[in-house]
Amino acid sequence: MPAIELQVVPDSCVLLGECPLWHPAEQVLYWIDIAGLAVHRFDPARSERASWPLPSEPGCIAWCADGGLLVAMRAGISMLDPISGTLRRLIDAPYDPSRIRFNDGRCDAAGRLWIGTLSDDRSQALGALYCLERGIIRKVGNPVTVSNGLAFSNDNRKIYHADTSAHRISVYDFDLASGSLPAGRVFKIFDNNKGENYGGRPDGAAVDSEDSYWCAMYEGGRLLRLSAGGDMLREIDLPVRCPTMPAFGGPDLQTMYITTVRNKRPDAELKACPLSGHVLSLRVDTPGRAEHAYIP
Repeated sequence: MPAIELQVVPDSCVLLGECPLWHPAEQVLYWIDIAGLAVHRFDPARSERASWPLPSEPGCIAWCADGGLLVAMRAGISMLDPISGTLRRLIDAPYDPSRIRFNDGRCDAAGRLWIGTLSDDRSQALGALYCLERGIIRKVGNPVTVSNGLAFSNDNRKIYHADTSAHRISVYDFDLASGSLPAGRVFKIFDNNKGENYGGRPDGAAVDSEDSYWCAMYEGGRLLRLSAGGDMLREIDLPVRCPTMPAFGGPDLQTMYITTVRNKRPDAELKACPLSGHVLSLRVDTPGRAEHAYIP
C-alpha cells in the first residue's frame, strides 16, 4: 500500500470538529464545531472560508433540496440560510435538552434525515435514533449512550449505527420505502480495554462506492475501512488522536475529509499532535457517493 499524503484544510482548526459534508451542488465542504457552536464552510476552488454562529451545540448538518442547510442542535432543528446567515427554527428538541442532545446524522435516498442522540453523562443508554421526514420527527428507538456512525449501504437495504461508548457498530435491514427498521445485529465490536494498545472506539463513518464502511476511531488515531461483512480492509494512521468523522468530497469524490478534536484534550497530546482540531484530507482509490439531500 503506497504511503498516504495528508493535507490540511487551510484555516480549519476548531474545538470539536464533526460532520464534514461535501455539498454536491455547491462543490464546497461544510463542517461543524460542536463545542464552538458554529457551522463552517471551505470552498477549495476559491480557497475561501466562511462561518456561522449557532445558539446551541450542533450535532449534524444536511443539505436541503430547496436550498439552505438543516442543522440539528441541542435545542432543536433549524434551517440555516448561508447567504443571509439567518437561522429559522423548524422543530423543538423531542427530548430533555438539559441532559440529551442531537449528534451524528445523515439523509437517506428518500430525503429523510436520520439523527442520533447522546446522553451528556455517558452513564446510561439514554440516546436514541430519530427520523425527520417531511417536517415530522419520530423516535425510532435503538437505545445507545452515544449515537454515531450512521451510514447506508449502496442498495439502501442496510443502515449502520454505532454506539461509540459501547465500542459497537450495529447493522439493520432497512426498508427505504417505509423507513422502518427491524431488530439489528452486531456488525463490528471493538476491544474496550483502554490500555497501552487501545485502538479507539467507533465515531463517525461513511460508505464508499464499493460498499465498504469507513470509520473514524476516536482516541485510536486511525481510520478503518471495513468490508460489508465487517472484515478489515485497510487501516490508516493519522497524526491526531481523536478523528471524529470521514466524508468523501471533491469533484470525483475521491478526496476524503476528516474532522478532528482539540477541545479538552491533554496538553501533552496537543503538543505531540499539533494538527488536532484541523480538518485533514487525503486521496483514496475508491470514490465515495454524493450525500443525499433532505426533502422538506
